Amino acid sequence: MSSVRIGGNTALPARREPVTLTTSDGLRLVADLALPEDRPPQATLVCLHPLPTHGGMMDSHLYRKAAFRLPALAGLAVLRFNTRGTASEAGRSEGSFGEGADERLDVAAALDFCRARELPEVWLLGWSFGTELTLMHGLDPLVRGAVLISPPLKRAGDADLANWAASGKPLVCLVPELDDYLRPAEARARFAAVPQAKVIDFPGAKHLFVGQAEAVLDAVVATVAPGVPTPLPRDWSGPHETRKVTIVDG
Repeated sequence: MSSVRIGGNTALPARREPVTLTTSDGLRLVADLALPEDRPPQATLVCLHPLPTHGGMMDSHLYRKAAFRLPALAGLAVLRFNTRGTASEAGRSEGSFGEGADERLDVAAALDFCRARELPEVWLLGWSFGTELTLMHGLDPLVRGAVLISPPLKRAGDADLANWAASGKPLVCLVPELDDYLRPAEARARFAAVPQAKVIDFPGAKHLFVGQAEAVLDAVVATVAPGVPTPLPRDWSGPHETRKVTIVDG
């Protein structure tokens, strides 16, 4: 079989399952689990999406590409979900936006699901608003560590950083050179409060990392599955699908 270039809509083989997360306050959240097709996962990514009031959802492009690629390329399980009140092509989660406070129950529901399914080596993957949820609500005993993409550090404060510092859990921050909220020099200063935090610069990148998904996924895999060689393959010679996702206005 001839190889193809892995594009934005290329879905590599995986066991894909629509799932529902149930929060402790009784809401049903739309979710999707992608598992390696031919082996148990070696680690798990729980994806916490950007701000839903500004278009963030489980289909935001980095997370869609992670779910489409990383089960096959890196042996990872990828759990994506819409936080309360958030809509995507898969549907709208119940409830309404909670300004980052009520979403603590959404994060807990996702981790309870991982616990019930016995998914291994759980890492939080937060992006923008999702990094705030990670820092504020992500210090569950199940969580191995976290990767933060474009952290704004607007809602999360010094106390949250202090809690992560005390936990000793790994914290890797992927910071765009041209970010709208927090650029690398300031990020290093703010995350100095967490001795184990690592800040990685992305020259030329902006907050949404358009055109840089491959580099982001390489950095994620290098953190959560260091035994997987990176950069990941950019071409694929096996079965695959082309899946055009409709981006829903939340």
